[in-house]
Order: sequence, then C-alpha cells, then structure tokens
Amino acid sequence: MQKQIKDVHEKGVEIAIVIGGGNIFRGISGMEKGFDRVTGDTMGMLATIMNGLALQNSIENLGVPTRVMTALQMPQVAELYIRRKAIRHLEKGRVVIFAGGTSNPYFTTDSSGALRAVEIQADVLAKGTKVDGIYDKDPMKFDDAVRYDTVTFDEAISKNLGVMDTAALSLCRENEMPIVVFNALEEGNILKMAQGDNIGTTVKIIEKKFEICYKNILIKIKKGGKNVRRNFKKKLKKKMQKSVENTKKQKFFSCKSWSCERFYA
Repeated sequence: MQKQIKDVHEKGVEIAIVIGGGNIFRGISGMEKGFDRVTGDTMGMLATIMNGLALQNSIENLGVPTRVMTALQMPQVAELYIRRKAIRHLEKGRVVIFAGGTSNPYFTTDSSGALRAVEIQADVLAKGTKVDGIYDKDPMKFDDAVRYDTVTFDEAISKNLGVMDTAALSLCRENEMPIVVFNALEEGNILKMAQGDNIGTTVKIIEKKFEICYKNILIKIKKGGKNVRRNFKKKLKKKMQKSVENTKKQKFFSCKSWSCERFYA
C-alpha cells in the first residue's frame, strides 16, 4: 500500500487517507463482549490512531512527508484535526492521514471519510477494498454476481448495495462528491484510479437531462409578455409530458413560478 501511495504522490497528486481500525478493534463487535456502544466506538477510534501512526511510519520510510491528524485530542501523539491546517499540509505536498474517526460514537469510518472529503473539497472519494467494484450481490459467495460500472447514489441506497453506510452516501450525494470503489490491494490500482482510468465502480449524482433546454425556455419566458409566457407554458408542458412517456425513471419537482413540471431522467 505505501509503495502505491508514493507512486501517486510523485505524480503531484494531493493525497489524504482516512484509515480504519477493524484489524485491532471494531466498536460493534465490542457490544458482543459486553461493552456499551459508546465505549466500543471510542476504542475503535483509538484503534484507527494506532493504524494511522503505523501507516505514517511506513510511508515516511519511503521518503514521503506525512502527517497524522486526529479528531481526538492527543497532542503528544498526533496533530489535532483542523480543516485549514489539513489543506495547508496537502498544498505543501504532504500526505495527510485522518485518524480518530469523527471523534463521535455511532459514526463509521465511511462517514468519517465522506465528511473529510467534503471538508477538504477533494475531487473524488476513493474507497479501497478487496474487491474490484460494486456488485449486485457478494462476489465472494456468488459466482454469478454482476459488477456495476456506474451506479447512482439513489440506486446504491435503495438497493442496499453495501457501498458505504447510508449516512456517508447521503452526505456525498448532497455535496455531489463522486465515489470510486476499487481494489486497492492490486498493485498499481491506486495510481490508475488517480489518473482517471476506468477501474472499479463509480457512484455519482443522477445525470440531469433537459435542464439546459428548460433553462433556455425559462429565460425566453421572462423576457416575453403574458401571452408569450402562457404559450411557452403550454408548449413546455406538452413537450415534457411526451418526454415522460419515453422515460423509465423520473423525479418530479414543482416549479413555484408558474406550476410547470420539471424533471430529471
């Protein structure tokens, strides 16, 4: 992993990593051993800091400057996460490792990753896993599992595809943060992903069709008089109703200005 990170860093890519701690302790599994959820999640966040320090050491052994920033205060061990400071580290060419989750229980590493990606205004949130994308069912158990090249956030949530937890997906959807799910264990895949190669599965916002056409018509309406506005309204309704018949999936929104139908396919 650290060798792949170095290769990407040498290409001038700014890299921030959110690391988990499941190999040491999982908060949910702690409940099975008698821990309450808050205590278990706190122990899980401490586990991510241990992994963050180990990864920092491995990356710096390859000559790449690295900083660990944690959401939990422990100044003797790592820097406290401050958004502007994290962005400054990235601008200076340092790899930044975010550890300690969000510092709050009941939030997963997925949610932490989505939050940090949005905060530092990343171009993409890449989730490295042991499989090469998102499947309609577990590829480890079913040989006939089908891999998706792209899915929308709505599909990932409604079909429960197990990309991330719902909170993380919703945060990315609201902030239009694309997600790439890929196999990070295969040598060279992180660099391929960073270069924009078509690997894994991309989760993105649903494509907005008819939006440009709609805006153009709306501009003409505003410039015209009342009669022109009514005529355009009738034409637009007919055009959209005809398009709806040929569209399999629609989402309708009410336009308050003059009660027309606006939709994205």
